Amino acid sequence: MTRKSFRSLLAAEGPLILPGAHDALAARLIQRAGFEGFFIGGFGAVGARFGVPDIGLKSLGEISQAVRDILAACELPVLVDADDGYGDVKNVVQTVHTYERMGVGGLFLEDQRWPKRCGHLEGKAVVPVAEAEAKIRAATAERIDPDTFIIARTDARAVTGLEDAMRRAERYLRAGADCIFIEALRSVEELKRVGKAFPLQVANPLAGGVSPILRPEEYYRLGFKILPYGIDLILRVTRTMQLALEDMRTGKFALMGTGATLQEYLQVVGFEEWSRIEGRYRADEVNPR
Repeated sequence: MTRKSFRSLLAAEGPLILPGAHDALAARLIQRAGFEGFFIGGFGAVGARFGVPDIGLKSLGEISQAVRDILAACELPVLVDADDGYGDVKNVVQTVHTYERMGVGGLFLEDQRWPKRCGHLEGKAVVPVAEAEAKIRAATAERIDPDTFIIARTDARAVTGLEDAMRRAERYLRAGADCIFIEALRSVEELKRVGKAFPLQVANPLAGGVSPILRPEEYYRLGFKILPYGIDLILRVTRTMQLALEDMRTGKFALMGTGATLQEYLQVVGFEEWSRIEGRYRADEVNPR
Protein backbone atom coordinates (compact mmCIF):
# COMPACT_ATOMS: atom_id res chain seq x y z
CA MET A 1 0.00 0.00 0.00
CA THR A 2 1.31 3.46 -0.93
CA ARG A 3 1.33 5.98 1.89
CA LYS A 4 -0.97 8.92 1.18
CA SER A 5 0.55 12.39 1.30
CA PHE A 6 0.17 14.34 4.50
CA ARG A 7 -1.09 17.31 2.52
CA SER A 8 -4.06 15.25 1.27
CA LEU A 9 -5.41 15.05 4.82
CA LEU A 10 -5.98 18.80 4.92
CA ALA A 11 -8.77 18.72 2.34
CA ALA A 12 -11.31 17.16 4.71
CA GLU A 13 -13.55 19.38 6.81
CA GLY A 14 -13.00 19.64 10.53
CA PRO A 15 -9.95 19.27 12.77
CA LEU A 16 -7.16 16.88 11.85
CA ILE A 17 -6.43 14.85 14.98
CA LEU A 18 -2.97 13.28 15.00
CA PRO A 19 -2.21 10.92 17.90
CA GLY A 20 1.47 10.76 18.78
CA ALA A 21 3.29 7.46 18.23
CA HIS A 22 6.29 6.97 20.50
CA ASP A 23 7.09 3.54 19.04
CA ALA A 24 6.01 1.09 16.34
CA LEU A 25 3.41 -0.64 18.51
CA ALA A 26 1.70 2.68 19.18
CA ALA A 27 1.67 3.42 15.44
CA ARG A 28 -0.02 0.09 14.68
CA LEU A 29 -2.64 0.76 17.34
CA ILE A 30 -3.30 4.24 15.93
CA GLN A 31 -3.91 2.79 12.47
CA ARG A 32 -6.16 0.02 13.82
CA ALA A 33 -8.17 2.64 15.73
CA GLY A 34 -9.15 4.29 12.45
CA PHE A 35 -7.21 7.54 12.48
CA GLU A 36 -6.30 9.16 9.16
CA GLY A 37 -2.77 10.18 10.15
CA PHE A 38 -0.38 10.39 13.08
CA PHE A 39 2.46 12.36 14.61
CA ILE A 40 5.97 11.46 15.73
CA GLY A 41 7.47 13.89 18.22
CA GLY A 42 10.83 13.94 19.91
CA PHE A 43 9.35 13.90 23.42
CA GLY A 44 7.85 10.44 23.04
CA ALA A 45 10.39 8.95 20.65
CA VAL A 46 13.51 9.71 22.68
CA GLY A 47 11.74 8.86 25.92
CA ALA A 48 10.57 5.45 24.71
CA ARG A 49 13.71 4.53 22.78
CA PHE A 50 16.46 5.97 24.99
CA GLY A 51 14.80 6.77 28.32
CA VAL A 52 15.92 10.41 28.23
CA PRO A 53 14.04 13.74 28.25
CA ASP A 54 13.44 15.89 25.18
CA ILE A 55 16.19 18.44 25.84
CA GLY A 56 18.44 18.01 22.80
CA LEU A 57 20.35 14.93 23.93
CA LYS A 58 19.77 12.99 20.69
CA SER A 59 20.68 13.88 17.11
CA LEU A 60 19.12 13.35 13.69
CA GLY A 61 20.87 10.01 13.22
CA GLU A 62 19.43 8.59 16.43
CA ILE A 63 15.95 10.07 16.15
CA SER A 64 15.58 9.26 12.46
CA GLN A 65 16.17 5.58 13.22
CA ALA A 66 13.26 5.68 15.64
CA VAL A 67 11.14 7.35 12.95
CA ARG A 68 12.16 4.72 10.39
CA ASP A 69 11.11 1.88 12.69
CA ILE A 70 7.76 3.52 13.43
CA LEU A 71 7.02 4.18 9.75
CA ALA A 72 7.73 0.55 8.89
CA ALA A 73 4.88 -0.52 11.16
CA CYS A 74 2.22 1.91 9.92
CA GLU A 75 0.97 3.04 6.49
CA LEU A 76 -0.71 6.27 7.55
CA PRO A 77 0.49 9.74 6.53
CA VAL A 78 2.75 11.19 9.19
CA LEU A 79 3.84 14.55 10.58
CA VAL A 80 7.31 14.49 12.15
CA ASP A 81 8.94 16.91 14.56
CA ALA A 82 12.26 17.81 12.91
CA ASP A 83 13.41 20.03 15.80
CA ASP A 84 15.59 22.89 14.48
CA GLY A 85 16.94 20.83 11.58
CA TYR A 86 20.02 19.86 13.65
CA GLY A 87 22.35 22.57 12.46
CA ASP A 88 22.56 25.29 9.83
CA VAL A 89 20.79 25.51 6.47
CA LYS A 90 22.68 22.59 4.93
CA ASN A 91 21.79 20.40 7.91
CA VAL A 92 18.17 21.45 7.58
CA VAL A 93 18.12 20.36 3.94
CA GLN A 94 19.75 17.06 4.87
CA THR A 95 17.11 16.55 7.57
CA VAL A 96 14.25 17.26 5.16
CA HIS A 97 15.71 14.91 2.54
CA THR A 98 16.34 12.18 5.13
CA TYR A 99 12.72 12.20 6.22
CA GLU A 100 11.31 12.56 2.71
CA ARG A 101 13.18 9.44 1.58
CA MET A 102 11.58 7.55 4.48
CA GLY A 103 8.11 8.54 3.32
CA VAL A 104 7.45 11.43 5.71
CA GLY A 105 4.90 13.78 4.14
CA GLY A 106 4.89 16.56 6.72
CA LEU A 107 7.39 17.99 9.18
CA PHE A 108 7.90 21.07 11.26
CA LEU A 109 11.02 23.10 11.93
CA GLU A 110 11.37 25.32 14.97
CA ASP A 111 13.34 28.45 15.79
CA GLN A 112 14.70 27.32 19.15
CA ARG A 113 18.39 27.61 19.89
CA TRP A 114 20.11 24.22 20.29
CA PRO A 115 20.04 22.34 22.56
CA LYS A 116 16.27 22.59 22.26
CA ARG A 117 13.67 21.34 24.72
CA CYS A 118 10.01 20.45 24.82
CA GLY A 119 8.10 23.59 23.87
CA HIS A 120 6.16 23.71 27.14
CA LEU A 121 9.22 23.56 29.40
CA GLU A 122 11.07 26.55 30.83
CA GLY A 123 14.56 27.53 29.76
CA LYS A 124 14.06 27.90 26.01
CA ALA A 125 15.89 30.37 23.78
CA VAL A 126 15.24 31.34 20.15
CA VAL A 127 17.65 32.10 17.34
CA PRO A 128 17.60 35.42 15.46
CA VAL A 129 14.61 35.54 13.14
CA ALA A 130 16.78 35.86 10.02
CA GLU A 131 18.54 32.61 10.87
CA ALA A 132 15.27 30.69 11.22
CA GLU A 133 13.90 32.40 8.12
CA ALA A 134 16.87 31.17 6.08
CA LYS A 135 16.24 27.61 7.28
CA ILE A 136 12.63 27.77 6.13
CA ARG A 137 13.68 29.14 2.73
CA ALA A 138 16.22 26.34 2.33
CA ALA A 139 13.83 23.62 3.47
CA THR A 140 10.98 24.65 1.20
CA ALA A 141 13.12 25.41 -1.86
CA GLU A 142 15.25 22.27 -1.64
CA ARG A 143 12.63 19.65 -0.69
CA ILE A 144 12.63 16.68 -3.04
CA ASP A 145 8.86 16.49 -3.35
CA PRO A 146 6.94 19.76 -3.70
CA ASP A 147 4.04 18.02 -1.94
CA THR A 148 6.05 17.73 1.28
CA PHE A 149 4.26 19.89 3.85
CA ILE A 150 6.60 22.09 5.89
CA ILE A 151 5.39 23.83 9.03
CA ALA A 152 7.31 26.70 10.61
CA ARG A 153 7.16 26.58 14.39
CA THR A 154 8.14 29.48 16.59
CA ASP A 155 8.82 29.19 20.31
CA ALA A 156 9.13 32.95 20.71
CA ARG A 157 5.88 33.34 22.71
CA ALA A 158 7.57 32.09 25.88
CA VAL A 159 10.85 33.93 25.22
CA THR A 160 10.21 37.31 23.59
CA GLY A 161 6.41 37.53 23.76
CA LEU A 162 3.39 37.07 21.55
CA GLU A 163 4.00 40.13 19.36
CA ASP A 164 7.42 38.86 18.32
CA ALA A 165 6.06 35.36 17.78
CA MET A 166 3.43 36.70 15.38
CA ARG A 167 5.97 38.81 13.52
CA ARG A 168 8.19 35.76 13.17
CA ALA A 169 5.26 33.70 11.90
CA GLU A 170 4.57 36.27 9.19
CA ARG A 171 8.19 36.21 8.05
CA TYR A 172 8.28 32.41 8.01
CA LEU A 173 5.19 32.34 5.80
CA ARG A 174 6.83 34.79 3.41
CA ALA A 175 9.91 32.55 3.41
CA GLY A 176 7.78 29.71 2.02
CA ALA A 177 6.35 27.80 4.98
CA ASP A 178 3.10 26.00 4.23
CA CYS A 179 1.73 26.51 7.72
CA ILE A 180 2.40 28.28 11.02
CA PHE A 181 2.73 26.83 14.51
CA ILE A 182 3.06 29.30 17.39
CA GLU A 183 3.99 27.10 20.32
CA ALA A 184 2.80 27.39 23.93
CA LEU A 185 0.03 29.97 23.65
CA ARG A 186 -1.15 30.76 27.17
CA SER A 187 -4.90 31.53 26.98
CA VAL A 188 -8.05 31.21 24.92
CA GLU A 189 -7.71 34.93 24.14
CA GLU A 190 -4.28 34.31 22.61
CA LEU A 191 -5.65 31.38 20.63
CA LYS A 192 -8.43 33.60 19.28
CA ARG A 193 -6.00 36.34 18.28
CA VAL A 194 -3.56 34.03 16.57
CA GLY A 195 -6.35 31.99 14.98
CA LYS A 196 -7.67 35.07 13.20
CA ALA A 197 -4.26 36.17 11.97
CA PHE A 198 -3.17 33.19 9.85
CA PRO A 199 -5.02 30.94 7.38
CA LEU A 200 -3.82 27.47 8.41
CA GLN A 201 -2.35 26.60 11.77
CA VAL A 202 -1.26 24.01 14.30
CA ALA A 203 -2.42 24.00 17.93
CA ASN A 204 -0.64 21.92 20.52
CA PRO A 205 -3.03 20.49 23.14
CA LEU A 206 -0.16 19.15 25.21
CA ALA A 207 -1.21 17.17 28.27
CA GLY A 208 0.17 18.97 31.32
CA GLY A 209 1.43 21.90 29.22
CA VAL A 210 0.80 25.64 29.46
CA SER A 211 -1.81 25.96 26.70
CA PRO A 212 -5.56 25.65 27.29
CA ILE A 213 -6.91 22.17 26.53
CA LEU A 214 -10.04 22.52 24.39
CA ARG A 215 -12.15 20.09 22.42
CA PRO A 216 -10.90 19.57 18.84
CA GLU A 217 -14.00 21.30 17.44
CA GLU A 218 -13.24 24.37 19.55
CA TYR A 219 -9.68 24.61 18.25
CA TYR A 220 -11.00 24.28 14.72
CA ARG A 221 -13.59 27.00 15.28
CA LEU A 222 -10.79 29.29 16.48
CA GLY A 223 -8.78 28.65 13.29
CA PHE A 224 -6.56 25.69 14.15
CA LYS A 225 -6.72 22.73 11.76
CA ILE A 226 -3.82 20.45 12.75
CA LEU A 227 -3.92 18.99 16.26
CA PRO A 228 -1.02 16.70 17.27
CA TYR A 229 -1.71 14.93 20.56
CA GLY A 230 1.96 14.18 20.94
CA ILE A 231 2.39 12.76 24.44
CA ASP A 232 -0.99 11.41 25.54
CA LEU A 233 -0.18 7.79 24.69
CA ILE A 234 3.27 7.69 26.25
CA LEU A 235 2.00 9.29 29.46
CA ARG A 236 -0.76 6.70 29.73
CA VAL A 237 1.57 3.84 28.88
CA THR A 238 4.04 5.03 31.52
CA ARG A 239 1.36 5.12 34.19
CA THR A 240 0.03 1.68 33.20
CA MET A 241 3.49 0.14 33.44
CA GLN A 242 4.16 1.81 36.79
CA LEU A 243 0.95 0.36 38.22
CA ALA A 244 1.64 -3.09 36.79
CA LEU A 245 5.19 -3.14 38.16
CA GLU A 246 4.05 -2.04 41.60
CA ASP A 247 1.43 -4.80 41.51
CA MET A 248 4.16 -7.35 40.69
CA ARG A 249 6.55 -5.98 43.31
CA THR A 250 4.01 -6.33 46.08
CA GLY A 251 3.15 -9.86 44.96
CA LYS A 252 -0.57 -9.11 44.88
CA PHE A 253 -0.99 -9.53 41.08
CA ALA A 254 -4.38 -7.87 41.45
CA LEU A 255 -4.03 -6.42 37.95
CA MET A 256 -3.38 -9.78 36.30
CA GLY A 257 -5.70 -10.11 33.32
CA THR A 258 -6.62 -6.42 33.07
CA GLY A 259 -4.38 -5.74 30.08
CA ALA A 260 -4.82 -6.88 26.50
CA THR A 261 -5.16 -10.61 26.07
CA LEU A 262 -2.42 -12.57 24.36
CA GLN A 263 -4.63 -13.03 21.29
CA GLU A 264 -5.45 -9.31 21.15
CA TYR A 265 -1.76 -8.46 21.27
CA LEU A 266 -0.92 -10.99 18.55
CA GLN A 267 -3.57 -9.45 16.32
CA VAL A 268 -2.07 -5.99 16.79
CA VAL A 269 1.43 -7.12 15.79
CA GLY A 270 0.21 -9.06 12.75
CA PHE A 271 0.85 -12.62 13.91
CA GLU A 272 -1.84 -14.12 11.67
CA GLU A 273 -0.34 -12.67 8.49
CA TRP A 274 3.14 -13.93 9.34
CA SER A 275 1.68 -17.36 10.14
CA ARG A 276 -0.03 -17.39 6.74
CA ILE A 277 3.26 -16.63 4.98
CA GLU A 278 5.10 -19.23 7.04
CA GLY A 279 2.51 -21.89 6.25
CA ARG A 280 2.29 -21.10 2.56
CA TYR A 281 5.98 -21.04 1.73
CA ARG A 282 7.49 -23.49 4.19
CA ALA A 283 9.68 -26.00 2.39
CA ASP A 284 8.20 -29.53 2.28
CA GLU A 285 10.10 -31.96 4.41
CA VAL A 286 11.61 -34.89 2.54
CA ASN A 287 12.99 -38.13 3.88
CA PRO A 288 16.76 -38.30 3.57
CA ARG A 289 18.04 -41.05 1.29
